[in-house]
Amino acid sequence: VMGEQSDAKVKSLQKSLEILNCFIEKPSLGVTEIATMLDLNKSNVHSILSTFKAMDYLEQDPESGRYHLGIGVFTLCRALGENFSIAQVAKPYMQELSNMANECVYLGIPKGDNVIYLETIYPVESSSLTHSIMGEQAKMYCTGIGKAIMAFLPKDQIEEYASRELISFTEKTITQKDVLLQNLELTKSRGYAIDDMEHEFGVRCVAVPILNRQGVVEAALSVSGPSLRFGDDRILELAKMLKETVHKIEVRL
Repeated sequence: VMGEQSDAKVKSLQKSLEILNCFIEKPSLGVTEIATMLDLNKSNVHSILSTFKAMDYLEQDPESGRYHLGIGVFTLCRALGENFSIAQVAKPYMQELSNMANECVYLGIPKGDNVIYLETIYPVESSSLTHSIMGEQAKMYCTGIGKAIMAFLPKDQIEEYASRELISFTEKTITQKDVLLQNLELTKSRGYAIDDMEHEFGVRCVAVPILNRQGVVEAALSVSGPSLRFGDDRILELAKMLKETVHKIEVRL
């Protein structure tokens, strides 16, 4: 009986986390919607949502009664980001680079064929800009950080990720496997990746991989901004600055 009980407890926790995961798909949800999505009892869903709300993991809109992720999730994310030693090591150098380039600097790590953004740094001058994309994910093949990481992965892994469906985000997204593989070869030989409005229209990005002592790619650093400011000469200049910054980080890993 004891075994069954503890098993049931874990099941209820699993159910609760499945409810929380619904908010990954859709930012705002009502009780009925979640109950339908997961085929659960409405009163059960309601009590789980209320518990998450009491712990600040969810917030409820007083008008519509719908729920959305709360500050508790963000706090947990921030703790996760700070626990990654690479983020702690990189942060001061990212700030230095951001001030020097007067652009946003991003740090991302691989998770399967995705990139997870760990840190966003803004130039000191533009401290009014505080939109962090921490914890957000994007596909590797169409982002600067992603392509910088992907180019330095083992050959079989590159082949596997490049063989998956390459969905188009803008008209510039590389959606052909052979073109992507060529782009990654170029990225590896010059030591930096360029996202030429491939993920977001009007945004260009240059990124450099961060390798550990064993020469394995662990993360990448990027500088991103409006395509108008990111001409070819500027990209070369930023790539040089990024390489210098990455070197400072790598020797401390």
